[in-house]
Amino acid sequence: MAKLSRRLLLAGLAAPVVSRAARAAGVEIHVLSSGSFTAAYQRLAPEFERRSGHRLVSAFGASFGPAPDALPQRLGRGEPADVVLALEDALEALAGAGHLDAGSVTRLAETRVAFAVRTGAPKPDMSTVDAMRAALLAAPSIAYSPSGSGRFYETELVQRLGIAEQVMPKSRRWFPDRIGAVVARGDAAMGLQQISELLPIPGIEVIRIPEEVQKVSFASAALGGKARQPEAARQLMAFLSSPEAAPMIAATGLDPIRR
Repeated sequence: MAKLSRRLLLAGLAAPVVSRAARAAGVEIHVLSSGSFTAAYQRLAPEFERRSGHRLVSAFGASFGPAPDALPQRLGRGEPADVVLALEDALEALAGAGHLDAGSVTRLAETRVAFAVRTGAPKPDMSTVDAMRAALLAAPSIAYSPSGSGRFYETELVQRLGIAEQVMPKSRRWFPDRIGAVVARGDAAMGLQQISELLPIPGIEVIRIPEEVQKVSFASAALGGKARQPEAARQLMAFLSSPEAAPMIAATGLDPIRR
């Protein structure tokens, strides 16, 4: 099914391969991407390069946090960025710090969070809010990220459930490891992260949470405040936000913005 979906997408995106002369005239577009849109971006990048003749130079990191590879740290060091892909609230913060063009922010997809457990471990019931509360209280350890999903977990979710005092002492913020990998190797019994970040990780089972307590964020794109290739960057953003890209975005666990 995955191969069929990819064939259908590429057929829908079919366009003449650029000539050698056009490819030689292409430019390098520097892209910084956080985890929420990374899987979709990595799938779509080769097709954009084929169609445009441009070359994408990519780096990755969390939307927030102190890790050296987090986007605020990268941009603060002056790393080149023509396009930044991240949660919209992270882009707003980066724009406020002068790192991005605030007027260029473009929504690409809705992103939701979920929990994960190790494959083969008992899969707790999270079909209702009460069931999820009981599952978190029973979990021996919980991992979460320093990025957007982790901020939601420690500042909103457990407070809304009324269990912060019980679960935060057994919860740990992990970085730079991906939360799915932490759970897969058994370092935490359960972990929370964006669905699109959990799905590519082998060895885990993803458990969706009720919509009543779900955190719906926007995976978005923006031009770097010091973009060296603004026109080519706009081409990339237009491609990523196009209806043609939507099937591949959906295949990574995101909900594309319909235009």
